[in-house]
Amino acid sequence: MRLGVFGGTFDPVHLGHLLLAESCRESCRLDRVWFVPAGQPPHKTNHALTPAEKRIEMLKLAIGGHEAFDICRLEIDRPGPSYSYETLAAIRQQQPGAELFFLMGSDSLADLPTWREPAKICELAELVVVRRAGAEGPDWSRIEGLASKDRIDRFRRGAVEMPLVDIKSRDIRRRVAEGRSIRFMTPRAVEVYVQAQGLYLEQ
Repeated sequence: MRLGVFGGTFDPVHLGHLLLAESCRESCRLDRVWFVPAGQPPHKTNHALTPAEKRIEMLKLAIGGHEAFDICRLEIDRPGPSYSYETLAAIRQQQPGAELFFLMGSDSLADLPTWREPAKICELAELVVVRRAGAEGPDWSRIEGLASKDRIDRFRRGAVEMPLVDIKSRDIRRRVAEGRSIRFMTPRAVEVYVQAQGLYLEQ
């Protein structure tokens, strides 16, 4: 099985997340894509996260009906900070026959050397780096030394381009707090859930 692993806070999940996952699924011929919502992301401490079960509920609403998309609760159910290398190791243990593909934006690639055990991430999974159409390509020099030259070249050949969709979760949260529309930024079911639950009214 070719399994894509897509981590994030998904607070809330939006159309950019979904388009990235679908672009990778198609380009990399992935059998499955697992969305892995973070429990305690070590890099995002500037705002209080929406409770995990509500973020999961929004993900369920967003990906419902897509036979290749699913949600992995590993980081939610594991205590302590969410480190990607631990998640990939746990998935590999659960799915020993799967080929893992770690999906990330080009901005995350630039930050990868600052993550916990970045070389292990490069070892455990194929990096699938996504750039938005018209944007500059990924800076592969950032991960020199984290993997062999041949492996980095393979990552480079497997890079994915997606349509330009400049949507960010923090912008959605801010718009909700300001009483502005988020229509067409996130699936309608997620938008209705945000309203019904009173999420993001205070930032």
